[in-house]
Amino acid sequence: MSARITRQRGARRRRPASVLVGCLLTAGLLAGALAGCAASAPDLHRDAATQLQSQVLAVTEAAAADDSAGALKLLDELVGKLDEAAARGEVSFKRHQSIRTSIEAVRADLTARQAAVEAARVAAEKEAARVAAEKEAARVAAEKEAAAQAAAAAARAAAEAALVPAPAVVAPSTDGNREKRKDKDKDDD
Repeated sequence: MSARITRQRGARRRRPASVLVGCLLTAGLLAGALAGCAASAPDLHRDAATQLQSQVLAVTEAAAADDSAGALKLLDELVGKLDEAAARGEVSFKRHQSIRTSIEAVRADLTARQAAVEAARVAAEKEAARVAAEKEAARVAAEKEAAAQAAAAAARAAAEAALVPAPAVVAPSTDGNREKRKDKDKDDD
């Protein structure tokens, strides 16, 4: 049972590189089919095969450069060229269907790759927003804590100031002046 679960998990976690390899292999097979048919089968004319092969190469290069959108656009152009060649009688119906099947397999791989990239981008944006929200919440909490601490310190200082009695103001004694006068009077004697 664990081998079955592992196999299922492995199937679900398809790596982007494996999608790209699958796409490139399919494109390579398509190019090989076109090349093989051009040389040995009369149902694909040489000029049409050359034109389609160059378009397959462009799709393969775009896919290898991780440009799924560009590869899909080039794939659409390939379908157009294939249909035009078939309309001119340069591609037989059987060969047209075979090439179209290969093209659709490549399209599925590219679309899956593009969807995976988009999902990863969206997930990264959500994660960045979550981290930013957490940082902002922490900043606001820190500001509130600092304000609360400052208010508490001010309240303590005010309470301490209210508890400390004011220093007593000592009035100059008049008795001391009398003694000085007495002393002065004695000195005069």
